[in-house]
Amino acid sequence: MSLFGQDRSFLHALPAADRRSLIAEGARRVYEPGEVMIRERDTTAFVLALLSGWSVVSVGTERGSRLILALRGAGEVVGDLAAVDRRPRSASVTALGRVEAVAISGDRFRRFLAVRPHATSLIMRQLATRLRSADVERRALASETVLQRLAARLVELAERAGRRAEAGTVLELPLPQHDLAAAIGATREAVAKALRLLREQDVVRTANRTVVVIDMRVLVLLAEGRARPGGEPADESPPGV
Repeated sequence: MSLFGQDRSFLHALPAADRRSLIAEGARRVYEPGEVMIRERDTTAFVLALLSGWSVVSVGTERGSRLILALRGAGEVVGDLAAVDRRPRSASVTALGRVEAVAISGDRFRRFLAVRPHATSLIMRQLATRLRSADVERRALASETVLQRLAARLVELAERAGRRAEAGTVLELPLPQHDLAAAIGATREAVAKALRLLREQDVVRTANRTVVVIDMRVLVLLAEGRARPGGEPADESPPGV
């Protein structure tokens, strides 16, 4: 399961001339932390090309909570699905920190794609990647424990948005516990319990909106289901043995 897009973002994969042309089609916007950039079920169709900062893609649940589907950063585009299929927004996009973006109307974005087969191919690949990620996520929700899903998220965050420090790997994205819970489909209480267990085993260290991964090896083993809490190897014996 993955919160992030492809290793190479849409804007960075475009030829420089096409990237400049796309940005010239829109208007610059700045979003403050917590500001909703795109709202689920809205009938707007503009696309946002992200120039800096991080945003959270999420959907509401029947219980009134939210499930975080992805994190999108500089170089990526959000809102492209509604621009392409002209249907209501499938998710909300919220600024995690200060975000700078270019807003491009759906009509202009579709015209841009129509005359650039390479850009259309990139968008199709992006949509396919997100669909595959959603399939993996559904399987994880059905088969993995909260601790395993949390460990996998922390490994991913450390690898994609971590900073090496003397104490370990500092996660640079300021995700509070309720957002970590929303990112793995669990309750805040369950995530708090799993984090406490990881702290007691000296796998991570936490502070206000800060997580430091101290023992990446054990965290990876937990994420893969090859270790139990405490770092002990998981029992790989066949059932009944």
